[in-house]
Amino acid sequence: MRFKDVFSIIGPVMIGPSSSHTAAAVRIGLVGRKLLGCQPANAEIIFYGSFADTYRGHGTDLAIVGGLLGFATDDLRIPGALAEAERCGLRLSIRTGAGRIAHPNTVDLQLSAGARSASLRGISIGGGNIEIQEVDGHDVTFSGEYPTLLIYHEDYPGVLADITRMFKEAEMNIGYMDVDRTSRTGRAMTVIEADQLFGADIMSRIAEVPHVKRVVAIDLKEAEGKLL
Repeated sequence: MRFKDVFSIIGPVMIGPSSSHTAAAVRIGLVGRKLLGCQPANAEIIFYGSFADTYRGHGTDLAIVGGLLGFATDDLRIPGALAEAERCGLRLSIRTGAGRIAHPNTVDLQLSAGARSASLRGISIGGGNIEIQEVDGHDVTFSGEYPTLLIYHEDYPGVLADITRMFKEAEMNIGYMDVDRTSRTGRAMTVIEADQLFGADIMSRIAEVPHVKRVVAIDLKEAEGKLL
């Protein structure tokens, strides 16, 4: 089990109607917004398991949309998120899905804005905490509790060594790393959780590593206005 800090145990500041699910759903939406790199123009939200049964009564759909709009977990605008999405031109498709899932509180997001697109699967694990299980077709895992870097790259020898060397030179500690590849010498994704925020310098240096295609930083505590 990975160590969780006190904020992970207590959970984020939340609002109702089901505060735990609301906070987790907002955070999943915020991750989707970060992945896309902007506010989505189109969002397909697919609930599974218990989420599919309760999302209307618990306001989980409102919370997901609130996160996509950039709202924090305690934002009082969350109950009006659907109206705000319409005002902002965010087109929504909200439905339930079927099939085997690993966790009952599961949601898939399919997002787009112009030429950009992103997809993810997230789950609510209690207390407002989340786990992201899939990003753009890659089976990766991260919680968003720590500064997280998602690196899209080709699966070539030496890429991971170059990336980790950047961390060593920046004197940054890697707390957790997860790697997934679609095939040998195919597309790959590396997820790194660190003990401190990622500066623009290390991100730009990693982006210049041969075979790296894109670098995305996710810090939910910063998005929620919390101190690390």
